[in-house]
Amino acid sequence: MGSVNLADVEKARKKIAPFIRQTPMINSSSLAKLTGEDIHLKLEQLQITGSFKLRGATNAVLSLSDAQKAKGVVGVSTGNHGRGLAYAAKNAGVRCIICMSELVPENKVDGIRAQGAEVRILGRSQDDAQIEVNRLVAEEGMTMLPPFDHADIIAGQGTLGLEVQEQLPDLATVLVPVSGGGLVSGLALALKARKPSVRIIGISMDRGAAMYESQQAGKPIMVEECPTLADSLGGGIGLSNQYTFRMVKDLVDDLVLVTETEIADAIRHAYWDEKLVIEGSGSVGIAALLAGKVKPDGPCVSLLSGCNIDMKLHKRLIDGETVDVSQEQ
Repeated sequence: MGSVNLADVEKARKKIAPFIRQTPMINSSSLAKLTGEDIHLKLEQLQITGSFKLRGATNAVLSLSDAQKAKGVVGVSTGNHGRGLAYAAKNAGVRCIICMSELVPENKVDGIRAQGAEVRILGRSQDDAQIEVNRLVAEEGMTMLPPFDHADIIAGQGTLGLEVQEQLPDLATVLVPVSGGGLVSGLALALKARKPSVRIIGISMDRGAAMYESQQAGKPIMVEECPTLADSLGGGIGLSNQYTFRMVKDLVDDLVLVTETEIADAIRHAYWDEKLVIEGSGSVGIAALLAGKVKPDGPCVSLLSGCNIDMKLHKRLIDGETVDVSQEQ
């Protein structure tokens, strides 16, 4: 069983600094008024590729050997990891193939292709797409860089924890979107190493939350992937999970689920009250605050993890339409 430590995160920060954007943090007066606490929004949706995934992908690509770079990289993605990996690979002059399921929105597929990567669509789950990834590794010698369960990916995502702590040294609580757990694992590792008292609360949608269900079961389990407004949080954590299941168990203080209605409300809030465009997965921290499912005690940061939402869907949501994506697949 591998491990990641603070030194790995600090090393990653130096390595990726020329290639990523240090994103700002702002106060939310509207959420402060609602909760009675000091609420801050970490604007990682302003990252170069529109999500935090660029951090881990860049660290992983830059950590490859010359022989690995020559063979190319392959990954499976619900969108944002693929876009980040494609961008990082293009910067490094490395061939990149991204395998995806039919559930991934077209705008995210287009975003990956725009970065110069080849996209292959297979089946209706990340597990289906993983079969092609395994073939490319076995037959063509490509290196698989997974979305979350990888030491270099986790260390890269952990650089966000360093930024958050430096931007708000007296923080008490951080709300983090959770899918496979690479972000929350890296961020919690970095933050708790520097400020052990901080509370880390992971937030997922209540449709197919694989990390939540696996933690409840006490081991990684298969969870059906469901259409959701928080599409970037879909997918499993892998039955042979090496890092993130254990790190979430050890470092994350609580896991909270939000509904589709609450996610939609949060997207609307971000737009109308904060003047921000965010995707469903990036809105779940705001959703938990609006719904009263998280009650902060002291300065709180909600991490807005991405903005790669289909803008037609976004317009429908901010216009007040009730959207059930399970009826639109």
